[in-house]
Amino acid sequence: MVSTPRPGDPALVLVAHGTRSARGVEMIAALAEAVAVELGVAVSAAPNAALRTAFVDVLGPSPSEVLRDLDGPAVVVPAFLASGYHVYQDVPREVAESGHPAVAVTAAMGPDPVLAAIMAVRLRAAGWRPGDAVVFAAAGSSDSRARHDVRRAAGMLAEELGAPVRIAYVATGTPRVPEVVASLRESGAERVFIASYLLAHGLFHQRLHDAGADGVAEPIGVHPGVVRLIAQRYRSAARELVGARAR
Repeated sequence: MVSTPRPGDPALVLVAHGTRSARGVEMIAALAEAVAVELGVAVSAAPNAALRTAFVDVLGPSPSEVLRDLDGPAVVVPAFLASGYHVYQDVPREVAESGHPAVAVTAAMGPDPVLAAIMAVRLRAAGWRPGDAVVFAAAGSSDSRARHDVRRAAGMLAEELGAPVRIAYVATGTPRVPEVVASLRESGAERVFIASYLLAHGLFHQRLHDAGADGVAEPIGVHPGVVRLIAQRYRSAARELVGARAR
C-alpha cells in the first residue's frame, strides 16, 4: 500500500545535475511527475509546492533558490548515480546558503541493486545476450568516493547479469569507453555492448554511440524502480525529519 504525504509533511526537492539536452530536461520533468504520482502530490514551480526540482549546474533554479521559497521542512533527494563533488560539496553548500532551518538530505540514488536491475533490462533490450562483452560506462569523476561508487555499481550489474563487466568513463577519468571497447575486441570478444550508467539522454550518452560497440543500452531514465527508489529515500528522511522536529 502506498502512503501519501499528509498536509504539513516535508516538501521534496529533487536535485539533478542539469543538461542542455532537451531530451534530458524532459526526462527529469517526467521523473519528477512520476515521483509526484507515487507520493500522491503535485509537482510545480510554485512556492511551497510539495515537489520541486532544482539543478546544481547548467540550469536553474538552484537548490538554494528552491529552499528559500519553502516555508516548511524539506527533504532534498540528490538524483545522482554516484556521490562525488556535487553531492558532497554543492548540495550541502546550497542548503547552507539557503538559510533554511529544517532540511534533510538523503543519500544519492546510486549505487543500488535496483539500478543494476534496470541496467540489465536496458542491456537486453539493446540486444545483449549472455556471452557478449559488457562495458559499464559512467560519466566519471575526479572524486575518489564517486569512483568507489562506480566500482560498487559495476559489481552489482555483474552480479545481476552473471557476467563480468569492464568499467570505462565518458568524460572524466580513464580508461575511456572507446579504449575499453577496442581492448575487448582485441582480446577476442565477438560482440561488445555498452551499459549506460547515466540517468538521462544528453551529450555523454550520445558519445557512447560513437564508441564502436555493437549496441548501446538506453540510459536508466524514468523507470518504476527509480521512482520507487526516490520515493523511499524521501519517506525515510521525512519520517526522521518530522520525528526530530517533534522532540
